Amino acid sequence: MISVVARRFEVHPQTLRLYEREGLVTPSRTQGNTRLYSEEDLERLSLILNLTRDLGVNLAGVEIIMNLRRRIETMQQEMDRFVAHVRDEMEKRVQEGAIESSRAMVRVSGPGRSLKTEKR
Repeated sequence: MISVVARRFEVHPQTLRLYEREGLVTPSRTQGNTRLYSEEDLERLSLILNLTRDLGVNLAGVEIIMNLRRRIETMQQEMDRFVAHVRDEMEKRVQEGAIESSRAMVRVSGPGRSLKTEKR
């Protein structure tokens, strides 16, 4: 509830309402229209208050930072999926024997043999 969260973070309930109006937090609502804050909402509020109180960032800056954080998280997830896909493909091809050192960009010699390189 808004009063509990306001006390916990030592802010006025109007501040929390402002953050909601600005779209920085979106607590769920009961049928009686009471705001209910999730753990994720509380983490966001903590970050918002850290940015505004400790770093002096205004709400427009907070919105930009939050959007950038969301984009970075999305990009990280995409990168993780891509790396996992490449790893799976490499494992599959190695198991199928499709990767041969004679066709590779860098030739790999068998175990115990040295490889001579030519300067170009």
